[in-house]
Amino acid sequence: MASRVTMIAHLFGAMATILMLVWLLHYRGGIDLDSDSNSDRIFNVHPFLMFFGFIFIAGEAIMGYRTVAAERKVQKLFHMVMHLIAITLGIIGIYAVFKYHDEIGLSDMYSLHSWIGLGTFCLFGLQWLFGFFSFWLPKSSLATRETMKPWHIFGGRALLYMAICSALTGLMEKATIMGLKRGNESRLINFTGLFILLFGLAVDLSLSLAY
Repeated sequence: MASRVTMIAHLFGAMATILMLVWLLHYRGGIDLDSDSNSDRIFNVHPFLMFFGFIFIAGEAIMGYRTVAAERKVQKLFHMVMHLIAITLGIIGIYAVFKYHDEIGLSDMYSLHSWIGLGTFCLFGLQWLFGFFSFWLPKSSLATRETMKPWHIFGGRALLYMAICSALTGLMEKATIMGLKRGNESRLINFTGLFILLFGLAVDLSLSLAY
């Protein structure tokens, strides 16, 4: 059952990624971290990497810890490396939005979205360090790991939902700033948000069924 839910999660994540790319490439002018002609392209790096690079890959890492057909050590390595990739791409995504704000003269950290987003990312980094030193190297004792394991799992689930909350508030904030109320672009953003939420729910359900 967990494998079926995992496949559904893959599908929801792929759909969210496709819809976001359609939005950014068709409606918002594309993605370019070094664009001089259109600063909006710099901003567009942010939503793409914060979903696909951060949320999607982190979700895959969570599911992969139980669903990758390999030895436990390989599953742990996959889990750790995928999260590290998510952190790396997330750093680029955060850099992009700060660069965009600097170029257009907009203040940083003024919205609930930015507070939740940066807070989530910092906690995610701490969660990765906690997991690395507790479960990988130098690795705590078995009794200590068994005590910490429920907290580590809870932290992962909580941070996934916090990241999704940040993504949804970010989409809503951007739609509000652009003055979108009705139309194809507005509906596209809404469907993107729905698939992001469904992805998170499927990841959490997959994890619940795997234990």
